[in-house]
Amino acid sequence: MKTLKACLILLTFGCAEPTLTGPAVATRADVGNAAATQVNSFSIKAGNRTVYVKVAQVRSENGEPIHAFMRRMFETADSAGAQRLAIDLRSISGIDSRLAVPLITGIVTRERFARAGGLVVFVGDDSFSARQSAAKLLQKYAHPIFVRTLPQ
Repeated sequence: MKTLKACLILLTFGCAEPTLTGPAVATRADVGNAAATQVNSFSIKAGNRTVYVKVAQVRSENGEPIHAFMRRMFETADSAGAQRLAIDLRSISGIDSRLAVPLITGIVTRERFARAGGLVVFVGDDSFSARQSAAKLLQKYAHPIFVRTLPQ
């Protein structure tokens, strides 16, 4: 019943996902030498079957839209047999439906990430708080471990 309720909520949020895609993935040439420009990235550690995701931007001014990035990341995680997801949200200063919808949909539709120990979320002073919608939904429909890191 919990999963059905989550799916219905996400179906409602799904209307927020754009149907048109923007430019392809940003390349090194697109990024240039601007040190401040960051791109979203992920890697999979085969030894512990964990996907490490860094979300650096939600808007797609410099590359791949966030919904396309999340879809690609989850498809890669599925094909690699990943069992855990570690997502770093420290580089973003807010969250909206462009990130919340594909992130939460991807997690709740994959039991291995929604179960206890399957999801770790890194947050910092500049990232979203537990009071906001995505964190609340993650707490409600998954069993995340939130790790708050302090500035250095």
